[in-house]
Amino acid sequence: MKKLFLILLLLPALPVWSQHRDYPIQAVPFTQVKLSDNFWLPRIKTNHTVTIPASFERCENTGRVKNFEMAAAKSGKFCTVFPFDDTDIYKTIEGASFSLSLYPDKKLELYIDTLIMKVQAAQEPDGYLYTARTINPEEPHHWSGKERWEKERELSHELYNSGHLYEAAAAHYQATGKRNLLNIALRNADLVCATFGHDKKHVAPGHQVVEMGLVKLYRITGKKEYLETAKYFIEERGHFDGYDAKSKDLWKNGAYWQDHIPAADQREAVGHAVRAAYLYAAMADIAALTDDKGLLNAIDSIWNNVVTKKIYVQGGIGAVGDGERFGENYELPNATAYNETCAAIANVYWNHRMFLLHGESKYIDILEKSLYNGLISGVGMDGKSFFYTNAMEIKNSYQHKHMEAERSGWFPCSCCPTNVTRLIPSVPGYIYAQKANDVYVNLFISGTSTLTVNNKQVQIEQKNNYPWDGKLAFHITPKATQAFTLQVRIPGWTQGQAMPSNLYAFENATGNKATITINGKPENYAVANGYAVLTRKWKKGDVVEVNLPMDVQRITANKKVEDDLGKVAIQRGPLIYCAEWPDNNGKVSNIILPKGTTLTPEYKGDLLNGVTVLKGETPAVKIDSQNNTISTVKQNFTAIPYYAWAHRGKGEMTVWFPEKITDVSIISK
Repeated sequence: MKKLFLILLLLPALPVWSQHRDYPIQAVPFTQVKLSDNFWLPRIKTNHTVTIPASFERCENTGRVKNFEMAAAKSGKFCTVFPFDDTDIYKTIEGASFSLSLYPDKKLELYIDTLIMKVQAAQEPDGYLYTARTINPEEPHHWSGKERWEKERELSHELYNSGHLYEAAAAHYQATGKRNLLNIALRNADLVCATFGHDKKHVAPGHQVVEMGLVKLYRITGKKEYLETAKYFIEERGHFDGYDAKSKDLWKNGAYWQDHIPAADQREAVGHAVRAAYLYAAMADIAALTDDKGLLNAIDSIWNNVVTKKIYVQGGIGAVGDGERFGENYELPNATAYNETCAAIANVYWNHRMFLLHGESKYIDILEKSLYNGLISGVGMDGKSFFYTNAMEIKNSYQHKHMEAERSGWFPCSCCPTNVTRLIPSVPGYIYAQKANDVYVNLFISGTSTLTVNNKQVQIEQKNNYPWDGKLAFHITPKATQAFTLQVRIPGWTQGQAMPSNLYAFENATGNKATITINGKPENYAVANGYAVLTRKWKKGDVVEVNLPMDVQRITANKKVEDDLGKVAIQRGPLIYCAEWPDNNGKVSNIILPKGTTLTPEYKGDLLNGVTVLKGETPAVKIDSQNNTISTVKQNFTAIPYYAWAHRGKGEMTVWFPEKITDVSIISK
């Protein structure tokens, strides 16, 4: 009750305002969802007990906190590597704020408050906050330029720092009701708005995120300048005359920063993948809030480009290590796949917004694919080891310099670990959404949510063992009998669709369909936009049961993806599988997966924190180096969920398997 009283005291300090335009569908906030899930709750708990404390400790030990202390004293020398290292503190505060709403923790809350005091002390009187300059303005970081904002377009990351400050402040305010970090963010945002604009200083931020952050501050305060400046930053793209438009070099023509042509004219995903997906998410925000049809057309086209030509089978984006960027259409190499963890997180942000705009399940299909595969692969089960990049194959005979075969505690550039810290506890906010009388169920995660439909309270409790089992139960408890529509996502993978495009396809779709019963009686449901539409007068005790077929599916790639020709990948439910060396006689690059191979699911509670593996018998190529002979033998085969690899030492792993032998390459060591 004391906490509620505090929030009520603080809220009147913000303007009362009415927002006329917004996403037609609204997400149900994470604060309204309480999980009991066997898959996600342990991860969120580990994030709270291990990842967040480890992240804060590493911010202390690496000098990130010291940078703020020196900035407050205006004495010393910036002591970390990158001028965006400030954001690791902001992102960890954001994750800790989400986590506090799930696990009230006075000690953690007090520590966050002490950090916020250090951030406040480092802020300059006019709101500027950037330790890489404030510590010693005469000798700022060499990426920063001699004057404020001088190198913002390319290197300084001043506005990137601001954006993560705003995102952290919004989460902290939403979770705790406190304004201490919010006030710091608002002072900085006021400075940014006073500095940049069509009739002020011109720049397209070099690393996007400030746009999304400003939108969040606009939602909290209703201050139109925040929305206008966010829109300005997007509209400023493609107007810098310092680039060589004829050059094919992405850095020289501006494409690396998505600054080569106006945002509304862009139709292809190019450049740095994280920056790009942050931009596309912000374009969705602005399209929703301002009804900007040009931006909407642009992100619709770009999304189509990604999903038809530039995404890996496990949801990863950003194929090329040189520039952490998108490659050309169909350029999806396995041996050198980059797949930055931050890019998977940005892809979740973007696709969630696309769903809120359009209400189609295909966006959640991509979100789910990224979330369950290419994103959580980026954090170890110990909660304190990470992948920056997410490989598609590791061979004993070859490993590209960008590929990681084992997780690391942190990195000199630790954007991915702290990004994971803030994403994991926000998962409850992606489960449900509403539009008037329509309640959308997007993710299948056990727990209870309390919603308001037609000004009446409705409780929905999910019970399932997803992603291992496709049997889902939804217990509906309205405060009083009332009519509304429950829209339950029917995943594309249950409808013979490996991807909402022709980039990947199931080799032999089973044809098994999802079945639904209400109170034990079969429901002949209709599907609209990928959702089972269940409209009725709901009463206390109603139970919806959905059974999703969890068939083992073989995936083939579009023939234009050269690295995957003649190969198959494996999927069961939302999970992509891989083979790893400990389960397959120490090697996987010699395994063949012929058509007709039977793979049987088997749950292993004592393996990798509990996983369903796929078991079968497959041919494998064996080499007898003494006699210079090659033979093919049958051996037992085991595949594990892709997210769970690299927990048992260094060795081979692969996602794609040849269906037959067509050639042999001889490598002599």
